[in-house]
Amino acid sequence: MNYNLNNLAGKEKKTSTYAALKSLLQLVKDERKNLMLAVVAILINSGLTLLGPFLIGTAIDKYVQHSNYHGVLVISGILLAMYVVALFTGYLQTKLMGGIGQRVLFALRNAIFTKLQKLPVAFFNANKAGDLISRVNNDTDQLNTFFSQSLMQFISSIAIMLGAGIFLLSINIKLGLATLLPGLLILIFTRLYSPWVKRKNAASAKSVGDLSAEIQESLQNFKVIIAFNRRDYFRNRFDKANQQNYKTATGAGLVNNFVLPVYSMFSSFAQLIVLTFGIYLIVEGSFSVGLLVSYLAYAVNFYNPLRQLAALWTSFQVALAGWDRIAKILSMDSNLTTIDNPGVATSDALIEFRSVHFAYETGKEILHNVSLKLERGKTYAFVGPTGGGKTTTASMIARLYDPTSGIILVDGKDIRSYPPEQLSKKIGFILQEPILFSGTVKDNILYGNEQYQHYTNEQLEQVIKDSNLESLLKIFESGLETKISSGGDSISLGQKQLIAFMRAVLRNPEVLILDEATANIDTMTEHLLQEILNKLSDKTTRIIIAHRLNTIENADEIFFVNAGEVTRAGSFKDAVSKLLNDKRTS
Repeated sequence: MNYNLNNLAGKEKKTSTYAALKSLLQLVKDERKNLMLAVVAILINSGLTLLGPFLIGTAIDKYVQHSNYHGVLVISGILLAMYVVALFTGYLQTKLMGGIGQRVLFALRNAIFTKLQKLPVAFFNANKAGDLISRVNNDTDQLNTFFSQSLMQFISSIAIMLGAGIFLLSINIKLGLATLLPGLLILIFTRLYSPWVKRKNAASAKSVGDLSAEIQESLQNFKVIIAFNRRDYFRNRFDKANQQNYKTATGAGLVNNFVLPVYSMFSSFAQLIVLTFGIYLIVEGSFSVGLLVSYLAYAVNFYNPLRQLAALWTSFQVALAGWDRIAKILSMDSNLTTIDNPGVATSDALIEFRSVHFAYETGKEILHNVSLKLERGKTYAFVGPTGGGKTTTASMIARLYDPTSGIILVDGKDIRSYPPEQLSKKIGFILQEPILFSGTVKDNILYGNEQYQHYTNEQLEQVIKDSNLESLLKIFESGLETKISSGGDSISLGQKQLIAFMRAVLRNPEVLILDEATANIDTMTEHLLQEILNKLSDKTTRIIIAHRLNTIENADEIFFVNAGEVTRAGSFKDAVSKLLNDKRTS
């Protein structure tokens, strides 16, 4: 298995800031042209910002002190032109980086969703839907903010800070070194402080996912909460998750906001150094008033970006925390891969289990040394107590899971050698809890069925009639156009099962698995389904999982599934007797 199902909830793997930033920048590797244009615009903008203080200092020393107003006007005109150019380059960099951020967001959400579609059922059993939604929405949005806003400001701040540092050192190296000394202290502080900030933001991002998962689960099960009058249960669960989110968000907010006042203190300290040392140099005669004004401006231009970087550092750490959570999903690979060289294995049966063992990753063994054969065109029934392994056995035939050991053969070939789309056409599975999507009855019965996707309603109705499903369609008031709300709440559970039944039968599968497919329908409708099953192709193998004995009465063969073992139950009478004996002894 290529991943741990508990990976998403597990301990965060430590990565260096450099490694994380390097992996983060891989997201914009296809945006190099736009990124370079944005960087050029940022550098022009930063260069113009840095040139301003030099011109102002020159104007003070050469023109203001000598009352040369013409020179002051010339410098003013140059500054005005510079600021107009800076306005346009600022707009250009904002437009370019905003576009990059949106395209990265679009591509990243597509990549995550595509990856989620490739992961097996076991992954979703181990991870909460709400947390996955948070990763798709909230965490990707944090990355969008980083690329569209923070990255641009980060590059701009670095460019201005480096340029200001060069000017400070070139004007007077002694004063420059003294001015930059607090910057070295800031660097040491940031290096020591960053791991704590990252941990706090990672914990905050996780708590947001947990809160989203709790809300999603509670709302999904709200009918049960109302039926049992347990709103207090909902409130207590939500309050616990909300309190945890509040605690981690407050902790992250405190460490994030602590950086800014520390940076401000060092900045003020640097300006104090400039004033004190600069005035001393002026008195000494080795410095001018204009240079001191320029120097103060460059000191501000050096330390203001550092203060901005403090805020950007917070955004960067939040983005890294989000990227860590997203990267975990993107790095996963399904363990249900298609194998190219399955080895030599033959079988005269349609489906054969050979010494199959199975256990969920964190649980005990569900199936133990199961061997059975299913012939083409026959009807088989799996019976046994709840939790005995009936649904697990059927799920393995549909390859929702792979055996822990042993082999499953379909048409004499290892089931793992079939591409997913080919296996899906061979095997139809009507789940115990049918899943519908918002839309219409037509949308749902054609889900995953490319053969009839472009059929008109009239053509599809004829196909339904030819498949002996017309009586089921008539149960729905508006036929194919009957509206289905999100989750299928607009229709009954029995009607959901009928739609799932039609969806499976229209695919004309070689194997049709019915997992309690008649559990929520009335006796008359159940009789209709039985007639439809009887009219299926002679080559269709039916596998019925049921607790109601009348649904398995006409099965060609019955298997008793209990305690991880699958045994032949013999005749219908023998199966009933065995079930009754097990109930008495349990």
